[in-house]
Amino acid sequence: MTTTYVIDGAEVTDLDSFWTVIGEAVNGPGGYFGRNLDALADCLHGGMGTPDDGDFVVEWRDHELSRRALGREETVRQLGLRARRAGPDSRAEILARLARARAGQGPTVFDWLVTVFEEAAPGKLRLL
Repeated sequence: MTTTYVIDGAEVTDLDSFWTVIGEAVNGPGGYFGRNLDALADCLHGGMGTPDDGDFVVEWRDHELSRRALGREETVRQLGLRARRAGPDSRAEILARLARARAGQGPTVFDWLVTVFEEAAPGKLRLL
């Protein structure tokens, strides 16, 4: 039987709230299911609260609310945070992505998350 985890799009107001919402959807109050994109991908591969047989789906209900909250403004904010923490080898690339985001170009934070699901757990995300 497929286990279904539900993300309430109304509760996702920025990337930090996404980590809380998905952590609690999968592992209950205070639960963890990644705090960055790489960790989310690792969690989606199993062993972090999902069934051992991999028979699960994540339903992202009212995802359009999240799409707006995780849109351009949040993308610019997140890339700005990354640029401040980046080492010299990656700073130029992040600043270029930040400039594109400020110009309304490139993927948003919402797109980043959906891509992680598509690559790490194809077919496991349902946008409702």
